[in-house]
Amino acid sequence: MQGQKRALVCGAGGFIGSHLVNRLKGEGFWVRGVDLKYPEFSGTTADDFVIGDLRDPHVCRDVVDRRFDEVYQLAADMGGAGFVFTGENDSAIMHNSASINLNVLEACRGRNTRRIFYSSSACIYPLYNQLDPDNPKCSEDSAYPAAPDSDYGWEKLFSERLYLAYQRNNGMEVHIARYHNIFGPEGTWTGGREKSPAAMCRKVAQTPDGGEIEVWGDGKQTRSFLYIDECLEGSTRLMRSGFSGPVNIGSEEMVTIDQLAGLAMSIAGKKLSIRHVPGPLGVRGRNSDNKMIWEKLGWRPSQPLRKGLEITYRWIEEQLAQAKK
Repeated sequence: MQGQKRALVCGAGGFIGSHLVNRLKGEGFWVRGVDLKYPEFSGTTADDFVIGDLRDPHVCRDVVDRRFDEVYQLAADMGGAGFVFTGENDSAIMHNSASINLNVLEACRGRNTRRIFYSSSACIYPLYNQLDPDNPKCSEDSAYPAAPDSDYGWEKLFSERLYLAYQRNNGMEVHIARYHNIFGPEGTWTGGREKSPAAMCRKVAQTPDGGEIEVWGDGKQTRSFLYIDECLEGSTRLMRSGFSGPVNIGSEEMVTIDQLAGLAMSIAGKKLSIRHVPGPLGVRGRNSDNKMIWEKLGWRPSQPLRKGLEITYRWIEEQLAQAKK
């Protein structure tokens, strides 16, 4: 391992984290992953994988037992709208995620590990700028005055400030990304924590042609969705840049939830009807503003939503087929 770069991925058992481990291994890194669980859908490629609870400072100190060239802090208590916006999980979300960030930062400071990436979220943006589904404002400078629509967003905003404070006071080099709805294969697709693209693909795949699927709300709420490969490209570019952020990493291809459902139906070759039902919704409109990432990194996501959704839909079809066996 002498001369080989070393990376630590916190949250390596999760969707983004497991994909990130694969990417870093492909780049030649020695990689340690840590999480409460192994990746759900495939084996880990990490050189060392620690099953541990990052809410425990002792676990963090054991994991950060050397100086790493790059630390990616993705671990958080999270899920889709059905988990984040009900209000029933707020205390756990805030306590668990804040504890992880406090512990990881302090462990890195203690080992003189300087370069750390933090995955924040578009959920930090103020509710008052996201009331019009056709014209949401999500530029990085619009985060204040702060008014996130959920306690999940409030914790992310607090942690952004925490990372920047460690940079100012402890000489660390932090890089903060505000993720906008990352999706792709090997992500959670059922059980209540899945994101909209996976939920929509599952509903369409499970429903016979001519049938009906349910969509929460009126279906006119807007979002953008970023495929996992582009998320990783943006994240590693940010990590190795001279820019700290926070910066959006997301797609500018905004769609309504009904349009997302229509895309999934088109991919499946099905004609289904939509029944709108009450459910947790989050903000009315959200879309990534990519002016800053283009200015600072000379790069921005460009892959059409349909391309990533086709891959994701086929993967979920395979999962459903295996579940029936």
